[in-house]
Amino acid sequence: MVEEPAIIAFAGIAALSIFCQWVAWWVKLPAILFLLLAGILIGPVMGWLDPDALFGDLLFPFVSLSVAVILFEGSLTLKLSDIAGLQTVVRRMVTSGLLVTWAIIALATFWFLDFPPALAFLFGALALVTGPTVIIPMLRTIRPTAKISNILRWEGIVIDPIGALLAVLVYEFIVSMNAGQVDGHTGKVFVETIFTFARILFIGVSIGVVCGHLLGLALRKHWLPEYLHNIATLALVFSVFAVSNQFESEAGLLTVTVMGIWLANMDRVPVQDILDFKESLSIMLISTLFIVLAARIDFYQFRQLGWAAFAVLATIQFVARPLKIALSTWGSSLTWQERALLGWIAPRGIVAAAVAALFSLKLQNIGYAKADLLVPLIFLVIIGTVVLQSMTARFFAKLLGVAEPEPRNFLIIGANPLARNIAVALKKQGIESLLCDTNWNYIRAARMHGLATFYGNASSQMADRRLDLVGLGKLLALSSQSEVNALAVHRYKREFGDKYLFVLKTQTSDHESRSEEHSSGGFTAFGDEVSYQDLSAMIAAGAEMRETKLTDSFDFGDYSRRFYKKAVPMFAVNPKGRLNIFTAEHEIKPAAGWRLLSLVLPEASAEDEGSESGNDMKVKLNE
Repeated sequence: MVEEPAIIAFAGIAALSIFCQWVAWWVKLPAILFLLLAGILIGPVMGWLDPDALFGDLLFPFVSLSVAVILFEGSLTLKLSDIAGLQTVVRRMVTSGLLVTWAIIALATFWFLDFPPALAFLFGALALVTGPTVIIPMLRTIRPTAKISNILRWEGIVIDPIGALLAVLVYEFIVSMNAGQVDGHTGKVFVETIFTFARILFIGVSIGVVCGHLLGLALRKHWLPEYLHNIATLALVFSVFAVSNQFESEAGLLTVTVMGIWLANMDRVPVQDILDFKESLSIMLISTLFIVLAARIDFYQFRQLGWAAFAVLATIQFVARPLKIALSTWGSSLTWQERALLGWIAPRGIVAAAVAALFSLKLQNIGYAKADLLVPLIFLVIIGTVVLQSMTARFFAKLLGVAEPEPRNFLIIGANPLARNIAVALKKQGIESLLCDTNWNYIRAARMHGLATFYGNASSQMADRRLDLVGLGKLLALSSQSEVNALAVHRYKREFGDKYLFVLKTQTSDHESRSEEHSSGGFTAFGDEVSYQDLSAMIAAGAEMRETKLTDSFDFGDYSRRFYKKAVPMFAVNPKGRLNIFTAEHEIKPAAGWRLLSLVLPEASAEDEGSESGNDMKVKLNE
């Protein structure tokens, strides 16, 4: 049948995109690098994929809607409260620093590649964004200090929609200029461009605010059933994008961005599930988009760019970025080593490539000179920055002394009473924890006790974007749901290593269920004889975390006999301060001078008041 080659092509793209994502996860590099390389391989190199022949007239709508989804998702993570609390450095980076970067890149493109000035400024707007989907995986490999990590992470989140909006405005200026020259009314171009900008801003902001507010009300007041939240939001994004473009060409991108920002900043609107829905949708959509776009690259276009393109890349890496950081960090408390690393890390990513492909297609349709070179040039910048910085940034961080030391803190899955008791006990030992849970009441209780939290699924793509792992080196899975624990162990195995994964059993019923529960790996936390239900029941009965110091006259054997079936030893701290976790797989032999952290029932504590075992620390969090 005629359609069978198309079906095979679509299936092959889907399979290849997932393979690229898996390879990226395995080697800890941004997936965009492998997606672009795969597209180039099956497109211009092997000649297996011709996107224009495969999609036909649907290629342009596919790219447009994909960009709309990308921008909406990015803006949905942009909370104004977070921006207001950022350091002055970050605010400068996305304002004055952004303008400096834009100008330098535009001038370099104009000077080295002889681009028309307007097209050079369009490329400058496209090449200044550093998306979080590229930076966050890189930060996990580099592991810089928390200060550097936070600055880079928030820069990427904030600058994404700003760069896209700048590109939209420059594109409209180009279109207006082109129309004015064709019609012979160049004197009116400037005025028409101003009116076009004004119309785009009015339509984008007004429709975005209205639709975002209406959607927020529908979610808050439960006008939509829960199972329709995700698909209704997606349908609305497509609809407002199309309607806005009918009023004014390219206003749709601004509309979906404003709608996402407005929705993200409304009070009491449950957007968590909508963000989670983006995991399955955008992974496939974005992966397919980049393979398809890379497959359209013509190597002849790279030859047209020549070595001058590498001069533009060098300017971006060695001039624009360092100068931006120098200006943005002027007068700040950052050391020169921290500024140097900030001046090196700025990988380009998803929004840059997607928006470049979109505008390149449109400008080619109106016959704009050198518009076909936008995509290969932005791809060169993406691949160059990702490869160069991924290979060198960790080395530079260590050389400059701004890399995190060996991480010793815990990522705890669950913020239930058991997890909170353990986290507080660890904090008293100087060990911090980050508690992850989807139960808001648990998260709120943890925050009331001064614990760091992440509200969401630790295995989600939202966690990939927003969960800061700096300083975290061990996983302790304490959720009541075995599936959540297993997913977390599988997800963070590559991050922490097998020997730093610990899972508390959720049941002790039968051997088969236990083997299934730990099939993904991880050591059995606190031994094979206790489960989440057992320890939670102890806390409900009034058990508390307690520290006991062992001595020559009161060793671990004495402790075990005295607290038999009345306490569960969880951690042992040796005289050098090293924390060890009791597990079913390894035996710990605490000696004199060691300290035990245990969950102890109240009757055992009462019996032991004033005994030689000591009572240095108690923690009890039942609420």
